[in-house]
Amino acid sequence: MARDYKREYALFHGKPEQIKRRAQRNKSRRNMAKLGLVKKGDGKDVHHKDNNPSNQGRHNMSIISKSKNRSQK
Repeated sequence: MARDYKREYALFHGKPEQIKRRAQRNKSRRNMAKLGLVKKGDGKDVHHKDNNPSNQGRHNMSIISKSKNRSQK
C-alpha cells in the first residue's frame, strides 16, 4: 500500500507539538555541525540520550549512525 503523505502531515507531522520537536532536532544538528562533529551527507544522526530534543545539553547528545539511531526507541 502506498503511503498517503498528505494525510500523515495532517494527522501528525503538521501538529504544533511535532513542528516544535522537529525544529529542536534541526537546531541540535546545526549546533553539532558548528562544532565540526557532523557534516552534510555523512550518514550520522545526532542522538538525544533522553529522547527529548528540547534538552540541548552537550552531555545529552551523541553522534551515531542513522541506522542505529532509528532502530532505537
